Amino acid sequence: MSDNIKRDDSNTIRLDLKFSKSKEDLKLIGLVLFSLVINLVFGKLVSILGLPFYFDCIGTIAAAMIGGFMPGVLVGFFTNLLSGLTDASNLYYGVLNVLIAMVAAGFSQRKYFRKISIKLLIPFICFVLIGGGLGSVITWGLYGNTMGDELASSLAGRIYTNVVQDAFWAQMYAGLIMDLPDKLISMILAIIIYKLYPKKFKPEKDKIDLASLAQKGISLSGKIIVAVILIFSIAAAVVTFVSFDQFRNTLVTSEAQYATDTARFAATLIDGDKVDEYLRRKDSAEGYFRIKRYYSLIWNSSDRIQYLYVYQIKEDGCHVVFDVDTPDTPGSETGTVIPFDESFAPYIDDLLAGKEIEPIITDDTYGWLLSSYVPVYDSNNRCKCYVCVDVSMPNINDLERTFTFKITTILIGFLLTVLSLSVYLAKRFIVSPVNSLAKLTSDFAYTNNEARKETLDSIKDLEIKTGDEIEHLYNSIAKTTRDTVDFINESQRKNEAISTFQSGMINVMADLVESRDQSTGEHIKNTSAYVEIICEELIKEGKFSDVLDEEFKNNIVSSAPMHDIGKIKISDTILNKPGKFTDEEYEIMKTHAEEGAKIIRTVKKTVDNQELKENYLGEAENMAHYHHEKWNGKGYPCGLKGEEIPLSARIMAVADVFDALVAVRVYKPAMPFEKAISIIRESSGEHFDPVIVEAFLNAEDNIRAVTAKLH
Repeated sequence: MSDNIKRDDSNTIRLDLKFSKSKEDLKLIGLVLFSLVINLVFGKLVSILGLPFYFDCIGTIAAAMIGGFMPGVLVGFFTNLLSGLTDASNLYYGVLNVLIAMVAAGFSQRKYFRKISIKLLIPFICFVLIGGGLGSVITWGLYGNTMGDELASSLAGRIYTNVVQDAFWAQMYAGLIMDLPDKLISMILAIIIYKLYPKKFKPEKDKIDLASLAQKGISLSGKIIVAVILIFSIAAAVVTFVSFDQFRNTLVTSEAQYATDTARFAATLIDGDKVDEYLRRKDSAEGYFRIKRYYSLIWNSSDRIQYLYVYQIKEDGCHVVFDVDTPDTPGSETGTVIPFDESFAPYIDDLLAGKEIEPIITDDTYGWLLSSYVPVYDSNNRCKCYVCVDVSMPNINDLERTFTFKITTILIGFLLTVLSLSVYLAKRFIVSPVNSLAKLTSDFAYTNNEARKETLDSIKDLEIKTGDEIEHLYNSIAKTTRDTVDFINESQRKNEAISTFQSGMINVMADLVESRDQSTGEHIKNTSAYVEIICEELIKEGKFSDVLDEEFKNNIVSSAPMHDIGKIKISDTILNKPGKFTDEEYEIMKTHAEEGAKIIRTVKKTVDNQELKENYLGEAENMAHYHHEKWNGKGYPCGLKGEEIPLSARIMAVADVFDALVAVRVYKPAMPFEKAISIIRESSGEHFDPVIVEAFLNAEDNIRAVTAKLH
């Protein structure tokens, strides 16, 4: 046995495994790069030719068909990532390519693309729903009521005019219709690539066992998927919240700065000393119309401004100085007093005091607005009024919605890519090694030297090299297995030595009896041979299967020589008497059965091994004690009958009597084989168990061969 399970004298297996893994990695990288080129080339080609197609998922579908989930998802994600370098909007559609890859890999795993059939309609419809349906949803979320393409927009317009008067569904139908030929041609080209792709360059297909994810007790792959989704979701939620909050603050700050700058500019157009005159004389005041016209020009100069007005703040409310008319809301007349909204309550004191205040966000009478108030001072530095610019917050809300939609689409695409990559890497470096170790340990075989050698060789062949805890576990299992095999070999050697010693002791004890009993001679050896033949025949016929097996047979064959051990207590005069026993002598002779049982019981008291006590020595005691009992209950020493007699003793009874009949005794010659067989047959049901006699007779040829050899 090798001292180090990791050592391989030839190193052939280890080198083959490493080369095999490296070759698979190269095949995988080659497939991803090839498929990426297909996507980018076809995408650029249709752009140059101005074709109404996309053709940016041909390589994605082909990679998923050839290599499975992980290469397909990588191709899909990086296709949009690379194309996004020239057109950032492509990034937001990356989730579509990733989903198409996953769908293609799933159908490929179910062998949908092996041959042309009606079943191909199912993946085709899925591709159209993802590309045209979900793609239209993303387009709507990004741009609103536009498809971003002249032909698609005109088609959506015609559908809107003639079919449905709903802009969203018009775009949805247009997107689905436009995607039908795109995905049909893309799928056909992908299948062609799949069929023509050289087999020697195809990596081992990356599969996901969905059944294992649904089994009771989530599999390791399932737990990894759940963990990745959970961790990524938490991280994505935090990133999204922080990004959204930062984006919102930036937008509000930007809008507030714009409103303030506009209000400051508008404030420079008013002479503070004339504000009271504007309120008193209104449009007849000098410069009134000029200022109002300027304010109208300012309002029209930007769609970001909702309202532009000038208020003089007094205790009773806001006194209108100027208020620009808008298409939806005519401006209030000069001098009109507008009550304070509740949302202004915290700022009224500062406004009355003529102080500058921070931009205010309100949602009341005039809607959701961001208002910037800039004071106008007279020559005495007294605040005479405030120029106010309102920016509509719904515009900000639209930007926030678009931002959220963009970041969500990017994160979902990134999540699916990270998920696929994580599952692949986990399977490669965790799940597969662990499963291999689990299978190897469940298949461990220690039954014989060859099986143990095969077990060690299997561990060598596995050669896990992950450089982490998995490899450490593998090395520990390898060492434990080697130590276990070494221990088993040593234990087997010791057991064989003990067994040899045990058999030798039994034979020595039996020889002691034989050396005193001149009439028995080879009796104990003969009976052991007959017992073994009877047991083998009973096992062959399926008799006493609840008790009789190979272990039981070995126990009674090994302990059979002790069945007459009690004769050591019988005197030589009686034991070797050449003639018939007197009644008194016969009674003494019969005590050997009880004495033999006592001797073995004494031996059992010195043995700690419970199994040895109950099985080996237990059957030895049964045979010594009861081998002279008879089926009809007329035997000795206990008068047991039928199945009250232990099975081992019933088997020994047949073997014992038969050998006594065919053997030479000091008081009789050997009986002919046929006569002895006849006596055994006639004693069935009286002296012997009929089932055992039947097995004995069925094995007559083997019995005859042993008899001829031993006698």
